[in-house]
Amino acid sequence: MRVLVDTNIILDFLLEREPFLKSTEAFFERIVTGQIMGYVSASSVTDIFYITERQTRDIDKAQRAIALILKLFQICPVDYTTLSTAYNSGLPDFEDAVQVACAIAQQLDAIVTRNAKDFPVATVPVLNVNQILERLE
Repeated sequence: MRVLVDTNIILDFLLEREPFLKSTEAFFERIVTGQIMGYVSASSVTDIFYITERQTRDIDKAQRAIALILKLFQICPVDYTTLSTAYNSGLPDFEDAVQVACAIAQQLDAIVTRNAKDFPVATVPVLNVNQILERLE
């Protein structure tokens, strides 16, 4: 299964945020074992660095986070076509629209997020971590 992983899921794992940690650990384990091929938008990578460094006040931890992302995930390019598709998508939140546009461009099976309500008109299935894990069982 090929999925775009929303920023909040990656941050839940990296920052060990409760009550999401247990399920995101199981999800990341599926990425490590190859049951899930994880994708992340290029724009999310910069957001993850910024948020991780800001919340932990530890630049080394933020750099390790990026190293892990580059090791485990495929990076979806964010180019003119992606941004134009996002802009014209009708989604009220541009950042979420970019996520959808990336998933469409890469022909991914789903977007994994814990904020499905942020993707009301997505043309790609939007699932939470538990729904993805259930599909794999």
